[in-house]
Amino acid sequence: MISKEEVRHVAKLARLSLTDKEIEKMQRELSSILDYVDKLEEVDVEKVESFSVKLRNVFRKDLVEGQKSLSESQKLVEMAPETKAGYFKVKSILK
Repeated sequence: MISKEEVRHVAKLARLSLTDKEIEKMQRELSSILDYVDKLEEVDVEKVESFSVKLRNVFRKDLVEGQKSLSESQKLVEMAPETKAGYFKVKSILK
């Protein structure tokens, strides 16, 4: 059985504020969980075969498609009413 001090310590680590009634409830529940884990440790798993799921990469390659060439981009910049250092120049919206 987990002690109340241990429950308070876990609650403090989890930044939980528990009443005395909640501490007693958590004490019972945590003890029950740890008892179940102890039961699971007793199970003989020597002859259990493990398996793995064979997955393959389902992501596509990161390729750029339909990218405009530099000359096409440069043509667009040249057509702009105002440019500065190869970029569109627009009016400031913040003062």
